[in-house]
Amino acid sequence: MGTLDAYDRDTFTFAGKQRAVYRRGTGPAVIVIAEIPGITPKVVEFADRVVDLGCTAVLPHLFGEPGAEPSPAYIARSIGPACVSREFSAWATNRTSPVVEWCKALARHEHERCGGPGVGVVGMCFTGNFALAMAPDPTVVAPVLSQPSLPLGVTKKARRGLYLSDEDLGKVQARMAEEPDLCVLGLRFTHDPAVRKERFDHLREALGDRFVAVEIDSSKGNPWGHPRMAHSVLTEHLIDEPGQPTHDALQQVLDLLRTRLLEPAA
Repeated sequence: MGTLDAYDRDTFTFAGKQRAVYRRGTGPAVIVIAEIPGITPKVVEFADRVVDLGCTAVLPHLFGEPGAEPSPAYIARSIGPACVSREFSAWATNRTSPVVEWCKALARHEHERCGGPGVGVVGMCFTGNFALAMAPDPTVVAPVLSQPSLPLGVTKKARRGLYLSDEDLGKVQARMAEEPDLCVLGLRFTHDPAVRKERFDHLREALGDRFVAVEIDSSKGNPWGHPRMAHSVLTEHLIDEPGQPTHDALQQVLDLLRTRLLEPAA
């Protein structure tokens, strides 16, 4: 299981908000934004793979207890405050949340510190759509949305919501018009109630073929043994064995980071 023992702990402050940041590795930065309940051992395991790739893994502490194992009680303690926080705007369907500005400032800071062509951003679950919301910033060159669960809600508008304003979506689209290699990678299990098909359909409509969707079968009786309520593609529900769809999804994420951050432009 991954631990934070080998990670340096620092702080980063923007707009008066200071948060802890865990960092390890060398090379271009990848901002790994943990899912609820926080930076769990499996989130650290994913970050370790980023380090092995040749990048610097940067884990901001947004909620929870860094390094703690997930449990139903711990998840409940973490999700409640996050859902009602104005900083996260978990229910907003057409607005970029305030915490995203802090994350974009962190990305710029890490780019300046680590160098390279830009930074990667991997958001998960509650933070899954942060990677898209950060993409208006030209520093972000490899956005990954793993089971992007915000905005919350069961209405049609919420199920399609992208967690950023129309203005910011327009900025992402403008970047794509100017940068032919920029794409957004999205991952989800097909029967995950937190990430409905409608959200990925909306991403396809908004971004066209620049949105690369990885949708993993979690239907009843699926041949991979994924539980019907499977959710966390890169962490809790990852089956890291060749031939497994989640293994392939992990490799696709790492390949995107390698191509965009480590391989020289043609």
